[in-house]
Amino acid sequence: MSYAVKEIFYTLQGEGAHAGRPAVFLRFAGCNLWTGLERDRDKGPGGCSRWCDTDFVGGTKFGSAGELFAAVARHWPDSSVPPFVVCTGGEPLLQLDTELLSAFNRAGWFVSVETNGTVDPPAGKLWLTVSPKAGSELRLLKGNELKLVFPQVGAEPERFQGLEFEHFFLQPLDSSAKAENTQRALAYCLAHPQWRLSLQTHKILDIR
Repeated sequence: MSYAVKEIFYTLQGEGAHAGRPAVFLRFAGCNLWTGLERDRDKGPGGCSRWCDTDFVGGTKFGSAGELFAAVARHWPDSSVPPFVVCTGGEPLLQLDTELLSAFNRAGWFVSVETNGTVDPPAGKLWLTVSPKAGSELRLLKGNELKLVFPQVGAEPERFQGLEFEHFFLQPLDSSAKAENTQRALAYCLAHPQWRLSLQTHKILDIR
């Protein structure tokens, strides 16, 4: 299988349970909820395309799992520390397959996947972060963390509170109403302590 990759870069994980942890980001090209093109901003289910802040169009082709693994591995700076990769997109589970995941597992990498939850993951060891989008069919009903962009009409927190996740995060929607959204998320977490607040610290710090 070949892989379409938008970019690979080393930074800090900015959000969720691993916020602040150094990681190599493997951003796959492509998404199953919208094209990523500006002309289609209004066409994503539940309006997710209107607030999506990620460029996942274009990039580089890798011809094999080994080739892509080697490209990711070159970005990890310290062989004495267990390496951490965040597979994201777009929708990474359209491309992350058993062969590539096995390559990371064999080499001792901690693999995190950030998915919209509409595609089944491959067999193997990974940290599964699901970020549901209103108007899409959620297939993944259990995992390590559920990270919900808030607020979303049709994806209210109470719809997900009974699912089998270790961590539940509310992440304020980054829009012109970000300050209001943050206060609403804060208030919801205080009233419903199952949920924790996730801030996009990479944006606060102005890093990738």
